[in-house]
Amino acid sequence: MFESVGWGEILVLIVAGLFILGPERLPSAAAWAGKAIRQVREYATGAREQLRGELGPEFDELRKPLEELRGLRNFNPRTAVTRTLFDDDPPKPNGYTPPKPNLTKSPPPAPAPAPDRLAKNEVPPVDPDAT
Repeated sequence: MFESVGWGEILVLIVAGLFILGPERLPSAAAWAGKAIRQVREYATGAREQLRGELGPEFDELRKPLEELRGLRNFNPRTAVTRTLFDDDPPKPNGYTPPKPNLTKSPPPAPAPAPDRLAKNEVPPVDPDAT
């Protein structure tokens, strides 16, 4: 839930709470927030267990689309390309699996020889059909 919150942000929130609430009310506010978060977690766990008990194996079928959506939330072009190029694809129904691209680096091609230079005051050859 709070994957993007780092220690710097937490420190800023504590300092802001210290200024807003004051040192005498900050411990009781932190305790209240902790109890509230704990109670919300217990409600969510209870609701999940109740759904799992009532639905049985159908509960897992309901969770599959949610897990796919969670995977799409972390989607970015780099992971899509990496997954496409490097992950093993499941075989197609007809048994055909397209070949993977060869991503090994080949040595660079040898440079072409430099053309002969014209001598001083020499006229370059002209192809009348090309102009």
